[in-house]
Amino acid sequence: MKTRLSLLLSASLLCLGQMPARADDRADAPHAVHAPAHAAPAVERTSSGTVTIGGKTIAYQAVAGTLLVHPQKWDDSDDIVHQETPGSDVHTTDGNPDATASMFYVAYFRKDARPESRPITFVFNGGPGSSSVWLHMGAFGPRRVVTADDTHTPASPYRLIDNPQSLLDATDLVFIDAPGTGFGRITGKDKEKQFWGVDEDAQAFTSFVTQFLAKFGRYNSPKYLFGESYGTMRSAVLINDLQNQENIDFNGVILLSQILSYDNSVDQPTLNPGEDEPFVLALPTYAATAWYHHKLPQQPADLKAFLAEVEHFASTDYLVALQQGAALPQAERARIIDRLHAYTGLPADYIRRADLRIDGGEFSKTLQSDSDTTTGRLDTRFSGPSLDPLSQEAGYDPQSTSISSAYVSLFNDYVRKVLNYGDGLAYRAEIAIPHWDFHYAPGGPDTPASDGPANVMPDLAQALKTNPTLKIMLNAGYFDLATPYYEGIYEMQHLPVPAALQKNIEFQQYQSGHMVYANVPSLTQLHDNIADFIRRTDNQAGPQ
Repeated sequence: MKTRLSLLLSASLLCLGQMPARADDRADAPHAVHAPAHAAPAVERTSSGTVTIGGKTIAYQAVAGTLLVHPQKWDDSDDIVHQETPGSDVHTTDGNPDATASMFYVAYFRKDARPESRPITFVFNGGPGSSSVWLHMGAFGPRRVVTADDTHTPASPYRLIDNPQSLLDATDLVFIDAPGTGFGRITGKDKEKQFWGVDEDAQAFTSFVTQFLAKFGRYNSPKYLFGESYGTMRSAVLINDLQNQENIDFNGVILLSQILSYDNSVDQPTLNPGEDEPFVLALPTYAATAWYHHKLPQQPADLKAFLAEVEHFASTDYLVALQQGAALPQAERARIIDRLHAYTGLPADYIRRADLRIDGGEFSKTLQSDSDTTTGRLDTRFSGPSLDPLSQEAGYDPQSTSISSAYVSLFNDYVRKVLNYGDGLAYRAEIAIPHWDFHYAPGGPDTPASDGPANVMPDLAQALKTNPTLKIMLNAGYFDLATPYYEGIYEMQHLPVPAALQKNIEFQQYQSGHMVYANVPSLTQLHDNIADFIRRTDNQAGPQ
C-alpha cells in the first residue's frame, strides 16, 4: 500500500520522465579532475556573452560543469588513502561502498565586478527529480524561452531571446541540477538511498555549495538561495544545514511557489482524513481560477479585493464548518455550500456530494467539465481537452504539456551550441523518483516515527532563530494549484519563531501560476522585486 508521501510524489510538482544511464566519460573534456573510477569525471566549459538589462549591457562569463558530492559520512582523507592504493577505486564507509553524485551546474559571473563583493545566488527547481532548466531558461538566465501565455505553445521551431529580466544585474547566478538530473549522474551501492530523500538531497546540495564557494573563491560574497516548488522544501533544510553544520550564514532565502509541509497539500488530502487545512488553503486559488475563466455566478471587477474576501471566509466560517464534521447543522451546511458555489463556480450539488471538500485534481477536472475541458494544475490559467470526461480527477496538467517541449528543446540546443557542453550526452530534464525518504527534524528523535509527509517548517525556523539577520522572501502566483499561494502565507505565519522575527519575512503575489515567470508581466515584476530584495539585504556597508 502506498504511503501518502509516495502518492504525493507520484503527483509531483513537475511531470517526471525516464532516466537514461549514460555518464560523461569523454577523454577530451577540459579541466578534468581526479575522481574514483566508478564515478563520472568532473569537467567544465567556459564561454562568454552579454545581456542587456534595464538598458545596460552586462558582460558575463559562463561556466558549465559538474562537481562531485558524497553522502554525509564520507571522509575525504579516506579517499586519499584509496587513491594511493593500486587497484582500489572504491571508497568505503562503515565497510560499505560509498555512492557518488556528479551534479551539473551552469554559473554566470558578471565580468566588471569584484567577485568578493558581488552577491551570488544558488538557484534550483524541485520535483523532487527536476533539473533547473525551468528557472534557467524561463526566468533568470541570460537567454529566455518564448512560450504562449496561457495556451499550448506550437511545436518547433521555438524562439530563444536575450532575457531583459535576467537577475545578472543584481547577482551572479548558479543554476544547480539535483543529483541524477541534467548531465549529473549518481553511482555506487545504494545510490538512490544515499541521495533521494529530504535530508540526503539537502546534504548533497550542502556539499555542492561549500565546494563551489571554495572553488570560485566566493566564501565572502553576499549569498542567497533561490528555490522553486519542492526547491522551497529543500531550501529550508539546506539553509539550516549550511548555517548550523557548515557555519556559513546567508543573507537571504528567496522562495517561489512554496510547500514546507506536505500535510498542507491539496493533492489527495482525503488520504489524510481529519486534516482539513488543505481545503481551506486552496480555496482562494479555486476562487482566482474561477474568476479567470469567468465561471463565477457574479464576476468581481477587482481580483485582489475578491481574494481578500475569500481568504477571510476560508479561515473563519469555512474552517469552523469543516472542523465540525458530521456535527455541522444542516442549515449551516447549506449556507456554506452556497458560499462555496459563489466563490468557486462549482455546482452546489457537487459540493454537497463532496462533503464540502474538493481536492485539487477534482477541481481541475470539474470546473470546466461542461465543455469536456480540464483546467491546469501548475497554472490554472491553462486549459486542455479532458482525457476522460467521466473521470473523477484531472488526468494530466495542461500547463506542463503546453510549455515543456519548448524549454527542453531549446536548452538542449543552447547548452551544446552556446555553452559548449554535453555533446553525445543525454540531458535529463526530469527523472522518475519512486521513493523519497523521510525527514529528520532538527532536535527530533534519531529515527522518525513513520515514513510520512515531510514538514520542514522547524528547519527554516531554526535557521531564522540561529541567524536573526536572515531575510526571507516568498513569491507566489494566484493561479498555482500545485502549491496554493495562501498555503505559503499560512506556513510562514505559523513558523515556530519569536514574533519579532516575522518582520524578516516578506510576501509577493502575482497574476500567474506555479511558474510565475511563464507570464512575462509577472516575470518583470518578479525580477524587480527580487533585485530590490538583494540590494536591500546584501550588507555591502558592513557593520558600522
